[in-house]
Amino acid sequence: MKQILIKPEIQSYDTFKAFAAEYELGEGDVILTNEYIYSPIMAAENLKCGVIYQEKYGIGEPTDVMTEAILEEMKKYNAKRIIAVGGGTIIDIAKVLVLEGGDGIDDMYDKMASLKKGKELIIIPTTCGTGSEVTNIAVLNRTKLGTKQGMVSTAMFADKAVLISEFLGSLPYKVFATSSIDALVHAVESYLNPDATVFSGMYSVKAIEMILKGYCRIAADSPEVWKEDAKDYLIASCMAGIAFSNNGCGAVHAMAYAIGGKYHVPHGESNYQYFVPVLKVYEEKEPGGRLEELKDILKKCMASGGFCGAEDDKSAIVLLGELLDKVLPAKKMREYGVVQEDIEPFAQSTVDNQQRLLKNSYVPLSQEEIKAIYQSCL
Repeated sequence: MKQILIKPEIQSYDTFKAFAAEYELGEGDVILTNEYIYSPIMAAENLKCGVIYQEKYGIGEPTDVMTEAILEEMKKYNAKRIIAVGGGTIIDIAKVLVLEGGDGIDDMYDKMASLKKGKELIIIPTTCGTGSEVTNIAVLNRTKLGTKQGMVSTAMFADKAVLISEFLGSLPYKVFATSSIDALVHAVESYLNPDATVFSGMYSVKAIEMILKGYCRIAADSPEVWKEDAKDYLIASCMAGIAFSNNGCGAVHAMAYAIGGKYHVPHGESNYQYFVPVLKVYEEKEPGGRLEELKDILKKCMASGGFCGAEDDKSAIVLLGELLDKVLPAKKMREYGVVQEDIEPFAQSTVDNQQRLLKNSYVPLSQEEIKAIYQSCL
């Protein structure tokens, strides 16, 4: 039985300038990024490589249409290396750009197992949440299906994952909050995965500890203290990525795709919607085993961080919800435009399209239980 796989090689630099010099970026390289990321940090290096701004091909999270358009643009370059510098949208698209063996996005989904890597891929995350720099999955909104789906292939692993905390400096607080909560969800769901191992568990637990330590500081002080811990959040996100790349995520992610697909809710926000509600259902259905271990870990982290209430008899999951609400107040689904008539189709779509994720749940959830969770979040 496989215990753990860690790919790619992970590197870190203090600045993009140092990275660019060591990698000798130039002709044969294409940087996929956003202009608001490129201009303040990368433009000063006067690089001779190609640059593609993702936002010119569509806004928001990645869709099949957006990715097809960028694939067409890539034909203008004789690229040997793709350097993805950005958040989840950039990283997911870049993973698709390096693939060979498929004729368009729909065909790639059909041929995932046979896809090959045609270019070297270097990923530099600029948020502290996706962990996607160390995973072999890209999630696209498949507009014809009306939901998000993961494309998975060993060819999608980056050759190098590069952590540069300089890019986090101008991150808006809300983006930091939703992305780091996403990393926490990755760590927790991979820890609860039935296939978790002692090795993947180490990465999950360390990521949980680092993120909750920072959250307790935010709750005690102010939102802006997150910047002092930016490097820790970036490392924690990567560790959580290692954990879930081995085990996969579960019901929280499965449920998040329906609202993300229809109402274009950013990935971190949509995961936040269902994180604590799913954990509460797990606790009601089977309050034992690995879940009890997780609750002990959560309680100890919050107690050591000095979070008020962590020493009493309150459930660790309830307490976690209260801490997250201090970091970023949780929204209800209706605040994104969701209506009662969406609940049944959301539950059906989750069961029909997200079995890859649902099979990783701590305990199985029926369609009626998934529907009830959606209802509680409306």
